[in-house]
Amino acid sequence: MFSHHFSRLCAGLRKHAGAIALLALTLEVLVWQAVPLRAQDQPGPTSPPKQEVPPEAGGPQNDVGPMAIPKKTEEPPPAPPERPRKIEGMPDYSIRVDVPLVNVPVLVTTKDGQFIPNLKKDNFRVMEDGVPQTITNFDVSQAPITAVLLVEFTAGDYFFFDDLLNAAYAFTYSLKKDDWVAVTYYDIKPHILTDFTQDKREVQAALGQLRVPGFSESNLFDALYDTLDRLDRIPGRKYVILVTTGIDTFSKINLDQMMKKIKITKDVTIFPVSVGFAVRTYCEVNNCGWTHGVGIPVGNMDYLQGDNEMNTFARMTGGRAYFPRFQGEFHGIFDQIGGDIRNQYNLAYHPTNPKLDGTYRKLKVEVVAPDGGPLKVRDQHGKDVKYQIIAREGYTAKHTVE
Repeated sequence: MFSHHFSRLCAGLRKHAGAIALLALTLEVLVWQAVPLRAQDQPGPTSPPKQEVPPEAGGPQNDVGPMAIPKKTEEPPPAPPERPRKIEGMPDYSIRVDVPLVNVPVLVTTKDGQFIPNLKKDNFRVMEDGVPQTITNFDVSQAPITAVLLVEFTAGDYFFFDDLLNAAYAFTYSLKKDDWVAVTYYDIKPHILTDFTQDKREVQAALGQLRVPGFSESNLFDALYDTLDRLDRIPGRKYVILVTTGIDTFSKINLDQMMKKIKITKDVTIFPVSVGFAVRTYCEVNNCGWTHGVGIPVGNMDYLQGDNEMNTFARMTGGRAYFPRFQGEFHGIFDQIGGDIRNQYNLAYHPTNPKLDGTYRKLKVEVVAPDGGPLKVRDQHGKDVKYQIIAREGYTAKHTVE
């Protein structure tokens, strides 16, 4: 039985011998491929395929497609430079460049003191050392007053005491609520009765302290010099209302030094008001023979010299000197001073000579018509009116000390 089946199997194998041989060869190949290669039989590294170069023009413009070139990402801006660290205890320094600006208050009035309004910037011409200047700023002053009432009060002037006190009180009546006023009197030296205040009653109370003078000397130059020195520390425009006989008896400061001080003082206008006119007129006729201060005789030349000095102080600073003949004039005079201050034309310019070399520059202000000719002023009746221009005579070009 077994031999019969074996014979049939052998006959089948012979019949399919070719197919079996092919199958064996296939299995051998598969087994051979499954066996790992040895290290020395492994092929070397293959080079990466070459990338195709995109066309120079006409290629894709977006980040898509096989030929797209990714857009270049924008780099962030560079970081700002690190600030140097502040060293403790070391102050900060800054550089400030001074640009000179010259302020020139101008008063234009008729001969009898009436303010001439409605003038424009083109109506003014400013000359500095003979050179025309271009006016850059222009307005009409309406600002409150900042003033020092400087009153002479000495034993030698006791005959003028009523005039002095009435003149000082008259000034307080012209004040407005926003004005700032300090009161100082002087004999051998200046004495501050009250510092700057807006209280009119405080000013009057300060004047009420003037009862009995203590010294005969009238040191006008020392007192005015000290007042200008104090005002130099206060910003803005300032005024000195100087109530005086104009006599100086014993000052350490002489007239030449006083003039130099006025020249270098900024933004201060002096309005001197003379007192004692009636008494001195009487003495001119009757030869009273009084002495002044430490024995200097009071003569006509002394008062004339004082008047000339007061006129000079006023003219140099753009103010006016007043010489009332009787007490009834004081109220009108101080009203006029208030009007002068509150109705000024303020001009400003950058000088063509910008050097701050300490030199004194002379100023001249003219009023002209729109066509450049002389300005004509007429009253309500159509008649020509003479007018006067009041402005400071010059200034000193110097650095501002802060």
